[in-house]
Amino acid sequence: MVELGSGGQREIEDIMLTRYACYLIAQNGDPRMQEIAFAQTYFAIQTRRAERIEQRLLEAERVSARKKLTDTEKELSTVIFEQTGGNKNFALIRSKGDQALFGKSTKAMETQWKVPDKRPLADFAPTIILKAKDFATEITIYNARENQMRSEPQISSEHITNNEAVRNTLINRGIRPEALPPAEDVKKVQRRLASDEKKTLKNQDSLENS
Repeated sequence: MVELGSGGQREIEDIMLTRYACYLIAQNGDPRMQEIAFAQTYFAIQTRRAERIEQRLLEAERVSARKKLTDTEKELSTVIFEQTGGNKNFALIRSKGDQALFGKSTKAMETQWKVPDKRPLADFAPTIILKAKDFATEITIYNARENQMRSEPQISSEHITNNEAVRNTLINRGIRPEALPPAEDVKKVQRRLASDEKKTLKNQDSLENS
């Protein structure tokens, strides 16, 4: 029952709203109402927080992909050493793979992406390229071992074939590797993630000790 201006009462129905309906009312209501203004501010803060979390997850995925590629390339270097008697050809084989994947030399891509001297191209590669290189390298490792490849030309040919196959797959899906823009220096991303983690742990400690 609700009070009427005349002093009487009238029965009205209660309406149960879904959470989504409440969100829509708050987002589209009159901000001059204190409750609506508070809700809209809350949603703005939560939206920004969600965006930051999503960005952090994407950055963490890229850092993880870079580490995975590093580990895979170390494994390839080991395979080359074990099966050819030396790993001096690793850089040559990797560069041939880059040529096949990008349609350009490693040096040309470093110039295009403005990679600083003595820094690897992969540190500035987008996540999809890191995963593409990793996949092609994994196939090379598998086939080099399976087929007991004993020379640089054999492993190089295998690596070229695998990178060309990955390139064709990307192009068929509308992704041209050499046309992609560079990503932020992965080392900067790592430092930012590490700093954020330290801040989070510090805040948790403060809350636990308060």
